[in-house]
Amino acid sequence: MRYTIQKAAVIGSGVMGSGIAAHLANIGIPVLLLDIVPNALTEAEKAKGYTLEDKAVRNRFSQSALKKLLKQKPAPLTSKKSLALIEAGNLEDDLERLKEADWIIEVVTERLDIKKSVFEKVERFRRPGTIVSSNTSGISIEAMAEGRSEDFRKHFLGTHFFNPPRYLKLLEVIPTADTDPDVTSFMKQFGEDVLGKGVVLAKDTPNFIGNRIGTYGLLVTVREMMKGGYTVGEVDSVTGPVIGRPKSATFRTLDVVGIDTFVHVANNVYEKTEGEEKEVFKVPAFMHKLVENGWLGSKTGKGFYEKKGKEIYELNPETLEYGERTKMKAASLEAARQAKGTANKIKTIVYADDRAGQLLWNILAPCLVYSAELSGVIADDILAIDQAMKWGFGWKFGPFETWDAIGVEKSVQKMEQDGLQVPGWVKGMLEKGFTSFYKEENGAVSYYDNGAYKPVPANPKEVNLKTLKTQGKVLKENAGASLIDIGDGVLLLEFHSKSNAIGLDILQMINYAVDEAENHYKGIVIGNQGKNFCVGANLALMLMEAQDDNIFELDMVVRQFQNTMMKIKYSQKPVVAAPFAMTLGGGAEVCLHTAHIQAASETYMGLVETGVGLLPGGGGNKELYIKHLKNIPEGVQFDLQNVVNKVFETIAMAKVSTSAEEARESGFLDRTDGVSFNQDHLIYDAKQAVLRLADAGYKPSVREKVPVTGESGYAALLLGAQQMHLSGYISDYDLEIAKKIAFVLSGGKVPFGTKVDEQYLLDLEREAFLSLIAQPKTQQRMQHMLLKGKPLRN
Repeated sequence: MRYTIQKAAVIGSGVMGSGIAAHLANIGIPVLLLDIVPNALTEAEKAKGYTLEDKAVRNRFSQSALKKLLKQKPAPLTSKKSLALIEAGNLEDDLERLKEADWIIEVVTERLDIKKSVFEKVERFRRPGTIVSSNTSGISIEAMAEGRSEDFRKHFLGTHFFNPPRYLKLLEVIPTADTDPDVTSFMKQFGEDVLGKGVVLAKDTPNFIGNRIGTYGLLVTVREMMKGGYTVGEVDSVTGPVIGRPKSATFRTLDVVGIDTFVHVANNVYEKTEGEEKEVFKVPAFMHKLVENGWLGSKTGKGFYEKKGKEIYELNPETLEYGERTKMKAASLEAARQAKGTANKIKTIVYADDRAGQLLWNILAPCLVYSAELSGVIADDILAIDQAMKWGFGWKFGPFETWDAIGVEKSVQKMEQDGLQVPGWVKGMLEKGFTSFYKEENGAVSYYDNGAYKPVPANPKEVNLKTLKTQGKVLKENAGASLIDIGDGVLLLEFHSKSNAIGLDILQMINYAVDEAENHYKGIVIGNQGKNFCVGANLALMLMEAQDDNIFELDMVVRQFQNTMMKIKYSQKPVVAAPFAMTLGGGAEVCLHTAHIQAASETYMGLVETGVGLLPGGGGNKELYIKHLKNIPEGVQFDLQNVVNKVFETIAMAKVSTSAEEARESGFLDRTDGVSFNQDHLIYDAKQAVLRLADAGYKPSVREKVPVTGESGYAALLLGAQQMHLSGYISDYDLEIAKKIAFVLSGGKVPFGTKVDEQYLLDLEREAFLSLIAQPKTQQRMQHMLLKGKPLRN
């Protein structure tokens, strides 16, 4: 049977249910959000004269959830407009509408009896063949399906999203013995291609994969903290970024998750396991006390940490009092910070004979052994376990990758010396002469499974630049960029400078790439697989030249940047940008000049130069303005001044989108630009865009003159900026920068409606940029950004 999901229904409008509904709406799937009918009126409802029969009352819970979606941080919606795709309803009046849904997702209270009663109702109204799933974090999927019809059971499975659904990549898919394999296969592919998730198939065991190992690791960490006399802050110093874990480390993560939620998840395993494992999942008494006190973490303002004003204090688990934050001080920790690569950092600490080393070893060793014990129990192989921990908990390395990093042979010897029982299959692997769980040959990675290595399944939509490099696909490279042949006649230009900042080396490579594509290839993708697409131009280089009064050299650099952007825009072969994460300043300017933008959904794009006392210097002012004009449908009357006003506000206020969809609303993306919800597919999607444009006989846009608002438009922009200044929203120097931006966008001293060429606007922009960078206050802002990583308002 061929499955498709055009509409969904979510039952349960709590934080998780509404978050899943929001994620579906972000993608463009209409959702019916249902919850129970209230049994009593609120005081506000009484005041309005409502009764329990009024629709506003009966839909109260789901309707309230929709309002909360607009206020939650981080935002569950990529655009407020997505809310229109979610319709509120209730489980009495709207059950018959479940027939409209192709996928029904249950997200109600974590109690088997309640879930089974919901599915009994669902079965009465769902269409045969409709997929039904539970978002449970640990209740047996098999048990939920008991008593249901054959068709229901064939189309029923677990789909465990991680919170918040928009941001966390992991989706655990848990089929039952009765689930049709075609349904499982479809949901895996749908999860990857449409939902943008990393999907792992989990077995129907307590807490599945991620929460089973994650909860174990967190409780082992708490146990070691208490046993070793470590503080909350000391533990977080060791269990965060230095070992490839999120900044929230251990206890900040628990605060974000919610201590009550964590206790519930831990109890779920405790009740369903036996022996030594059961004891590990016994939550310490002090954590139960935190729940009793209502100290649940971030949602209540205090948990393992408490924030008072700007100060953050940490909990003493012995006294339940809060004191100043502490940090671990150990030689191994300092050495690890200097080491290159996460693997070396972990190895530096874990074998060290100091407090940090002892803590990390006592946390990692049992977790690695536990993960090995569960291989084949909670998942089919070690690959699924590693993927689950990376995608669900933000670990850079999964358990078995971590084991490889510290050395399997060496660590197993130490584990056995400590009395840990290493699973027989791990020792058997070593006896066969296999000394790692993973191996790489010619860029292809394999993992150990049942006595042999199996290749990690290759997804054609996941382009791995590291692999392509090892296969000799690099055509040319320098310190800032590489040009890679990604097949089918398409080149990829990869930035790899520090923070992917644009310098002369990258500009040089762009020029070379365009020439190469025009002569021998179908087109170019500009993309990379770093932390961010590009945070802008090389600020340190520009500051150094400015402080030395090398205005001539800066003029040359800005001209070269502008000329390179124009070369992208008017390339005879299509250039497609593949931005993701931070795409700021010069990075946004690169995108604006391309033939097409294929952005990751989580793209944070903006021209932020005012934060360092500048304005965009690579054609960003001109190009964002032109993009706004082109987005106006042909034949529609518009006010040119209103267009300029919007662009001016975006640039002068250094507005940054919080998603690709918001970037579209801000004019950085147009109607034809694409969005990829699975970032792993981004370069593939961008490559397909190049091929589509090339196959359609791509021609660059025709050079046309640009209408500007001139002197009257400048006066209007200036008036708005002065009002903001008088209201205290911007500083004196912000006003000076705003004047420069206004002059450039309005086209200088020409009449309203004058049409000017692009080079004229580029010259205005360059002159304004050079005049600002020579100012001491701009240089102060630049230096502050380089030293502190945040803007200075001087």
